[in-house]
Amino acid sequence: MLAVIQRVSEASVSIQGQVKARIGTGFLVLLGITHTDTPEDLTWLGRKIVGLRVFSDAGGKMNLDLKAVDGTILLISQFTLHASTKKGNRPSFIEAARPEVAIPLYEQMIQFLEQELGKPIETGTFGADMQVQLLNDGPVTLIIDSKNRV
Repeated sequence: MLAVIQRVSEASVSIQGQVKARIGTGFLVLLGITHTDTPEDLTWLGRKIVGLRVFSDAGGKMNLDLKAVDGTILLISQFTLHASTKKGNRPSFIEAARPEVAIPLYEQMIQFLEQELGKPIETGTFGADMQVQLLNDGPVTLIIDSKNRV
């Protein structure tokens, strides 16, 4: 599982011109699921996301996590994170999980993040053509791969 995590002051996702979800302070998380991902990958990555200490404390140091700043998450499924661009100029998405694998893991990640955070999170719609807007705070952007834990 790959996650691109952006610390935001605000973010939203629209589908067909209608805002589906909007958050203030928190994380915009773009989540890429591959066919080899497991519930163990989900648990590890979910805990890592919620526990990231990248919000400023009173001294201006990145020392606080989402709970400490009462932040939330906007989670967007993004199969293109698993694109291979090694050959030619047209990306291959063969490593991205098919919907029958990806949708259950995406839904489990939503539930896991809500449980870990202790409140609902916002989401896009799996497989939809979405327009995402964000105000990246910092900017702070992290990429985390559940297959690269060492």
